[in-house]
Amino acid sequence: MSTIIVPAHATSITDDVEQLHKAFSGWGTDEKLIISILAHRDAEQRKQIRETYAATHNEDLLKSLDKELSNDFEKLVLLWVLSPPERDAYLVNEATKRWTKSNQVVVEVVCTRSSHDLLLAKQAYHARYKKSMEEDIAYLTKGDFRKLLLPLVATCRYEGSEVNMTLAKTEAKLLHEKLDDKCYNDDDLIRILTTRSKFQINATLNQYKNIYGEDIIKELEEDSKDEYISLLRATLECLTYPEKYFERVLRQAINKTGTDETALTRVVATRAEVDMKVIKEEYLKRNSVPLDKAIAKDTRGDYEDMLLALIGCDEE
Repeated sequence: MSTIIVPAHATSITDDVEQLHKAFSGWGTDEKLIISILAHRDAEQRKQIRETYAATHNEDLLKSLDKELSNDFEKLVLLWVLSPPERDAYLVNEATKRWTKSNQVVVEVVCTRSSHDLLLAKQAYHARYKKSMEEDIAYLTKGDFRKLLLPLVATCRYEGSEVNMTLAKTEAKLLHEKLDDKCYNDDDLIRILTTRSKFQINATLNQYKNIYGEDIIKELEEDSKDEYISLLRATLECLTYPEKYFERVLRQAINKTGTDETALTRVVATRAEVDMKVIKEEYLKRNSVPLDKAIAKDTRGDYEDMLLALIGCDEE
């Protein structure tokens, strides 16, 4: 489901490094050359490029890019070059600096990654910021937000596909009871969302719809102006159908009132190697416009070219 286009034949990491170094040399920067390499290398290749670049030129590739690039193009390239765990750690740390809607970025990371990937992100967070992800979440949030976010970050979910249907029916009824009473911060409701496997939660939501004829996520949408309920809805979406969640983030980022480059950059950089193909399909279905056309209409220059390359719509 990745959309990046990697050369069919393995490329020389050494050649890539020298080409990148060449792009930084002389008068000006060759942005097109940078895009042609970095946008078409997978995570492992980018890791090798960064390691070889440091060994060859005695400087982190990220620092070289930071000196040569600027604006949204720079932010996108730097986010892309980070390893997935480093990227997740960075995104969560940045989110802790700007709460309210940034809470959803934490939810994106902790609810759409596997337990193993989340563990790697926590380790990267500890290595980079010299404290734990849980520590910052606990310190920088309060009330219902902390009550939901902290166990989401701390959890280690079962990844298997086994489902207990009796439990799914029981917990569907429990969720209905809590939502009917508007007890959105109930301990049992939060326990279900923060401890059950994604397969089990999917089964519970399916039972909810079968029994009550309503989609629980759509029910929560009615109270979407409440920031905590919006976070609760984002949690359910990220756990059960992340592609729909990310389509909505992109739709809201590319709109008539202006482009949210931060959100657009984040989603493309984090999902290009994961499920961007499905996100593109969801976007077309929901908006009747291909994602690449929407991006091309709202962005310009090297930033646009890098985005289109990562979603598989450049000329390579």
